Amino acid sequence: MRGRTVKLRTYLLISNAVSLGVILAVLFYCYSRMLLSAPTFIWLGGATLLAGVLSFVLHFALIVPLARAANRIGEASGKIASGELGTEVPIVGPAEFRLLAERFNAMSRQLKASFENVTKSESSRRELVANVAHDLRTPLALLQSHSEALLDGVVEDETARGGYLQVIRKESIRLGRLVQDLFDLSKLDAGSDPFEPRPVALEDVLIDTLNVYRPKLEEKNLEVVVKLPEPSPVVWGVESELRRIAANLLDNAIRHSPNGGCIEWRAAIEEGGMVSIALRDEGDGVPEAERDRIFERFYRSDRSRRREGGGAGLGLSIAKTLTERHGGEIGVAPAGDGGSEFRFTLKLADAGGVTALGRRRDAEDEGA
Repeated sequence: MRGRTVKLRTYLLISNAVSLGVILAVLFYCYSRMLLSAPTFIWLGGATLLAGVLSFVLHFALIVPLARAANRIGEASGKIASGELGTEVPIVGPAEFRLLAERFNAMSRQLKASFENVTKSESSRRELVANVAHDLRTPLALLQSHSEALLDGVVEDETARGGYLQVIRKESIRLGRLVQDLFDLSKLDAGSDPFEPRPVALEDVLIDTLNVYRPKLEEKNLEVVVKLPEPSPVVWGVESELRRIAANLLDNAIRHSPNGGCIEWRAAIEEGGMVSIALRDEGDGVPEAERDRIFERFYRSDRSRRREGGGAGLGLSIAKTLTERHGGEIGVAPAGDGGSEFRFTLKLADAGGVTALGRRRDAEDEGA
């Protein structure tokens, strides 16, 4: 059985009345023991009663703002419970109530932000599922149609058969990359991979990445320029993840560069123990309105481009996640003579890390 609830103002008034009654009873008992004359007793008793009444009225007036403040917090709580997140109350009254109001407002703002994040995450999840389904549909349809054509003997010419097999191989590679990108993103979101940074030579990362993409560079007859400060910077990070950042940016630059164009890697030491790495291409550039969204998952800058002609829209998102995992930032800006310049920052390795890397290289040289 629930007990009867009493309002704050009623509770305070009852408490004040009880305390005043005790005080008056003690005073009148003392007056009776003082052998006072009747007129004096009446005068003192009247004055005491008048003081008690004034005290009760003053107490009533003082607790009204407290009751109002408590009611405002209660009403705001009811609005939040009904779905009006972000409701706040005015910060007025005594210090304790002001502190309560400030904490209530902070809680309300945090609830609103959390709800918005949950809503955004749910929307992103739905968009992710839709985009994955869309990106899987085309290669799967091609794989099915081309393999069925080969199995049914529809294609008899050897040249045509070779073309069908090339399409199957190409789409299989695309599917493998998409699955690998999704797997990498899921691991990054879950934080399942340990982050164990070590000193890494930036020059090795960039040169090795260029060597991997040499066939694509030669296919489009692209010129590559690498400009690094001397001595070459040594950064602090996970080498495989740094290579992934460079590879994703380079792949994006190659895809958007015109035949016979130029791609430039450039690095510079910045204040605060950071190094800035920039990759410039001579493509069409990224519109200003899309520069913030281009790092979102499955976002493509050119919506009119056929999906089979480009990536899945995950490479730049992975590069951004890995850069932030290393304590850096990434962004895109227009190049001076057209194209785009993607720039990201990494932490420079400390002196101990540089020394250790130097000893490791000396040992490798001696072994060679």
